[in-house]
Amino acid sequence: MPIAEAALPSGRTDLTGCPWHDVKSMLRQVGLRPTRQRMALGWILFGKGDRHLTAEALYEEATRAKVPVSLATIYNTLHQFTEVGLLRQVAVDGSKAYFDTNATSHHHFFVEGEDELLDIPGAEVLVGKTPAAPEGYEISRVDVVVRLRRKK
Repeated sequence: MPIAEAALPSGRTDLTGCPWHDVKSMLRQVGLRPTRQRMALGWILFGKGDRHLTAEALYEEATRAKVPVSLATIYNTLHQFTEVGLLRQVAVDGSKAYFDTNATSHHHFFVEGEDELLDIPGAEVLVGKTPAAPEGYEISRVDVVVRLRRKK
């Protein structure tokens, strides 16, 4: 399955349909060297379309795929990919962060008890008046996480 176009930096439409080539191209475009580990993790992350993963879930997938990588390398790679705009980090609880392969501006549902993060379609959330940023700062983005639980 080709890499989702939404995961690419803006203006990027030259996908070939070959996930390995597309990951290499994505990494080069954002200035990251396509090392073997970055390539393998990028292939796991972006080769299945838009999704939300924790570092631990990516580590489990990498282990099943026989990618020799430590959890520390997973965290470092996820943070590098986030810094260059390939991923978006979504904090749910103080100790739980998800990495979203859809780096476009959108909001999320979090299903409590199932630890699942779901995209909310863009037009369904209207954010009212945001507070003024303190002197010397600007608002970089607004994240809305709507917590869900199953009805009893």
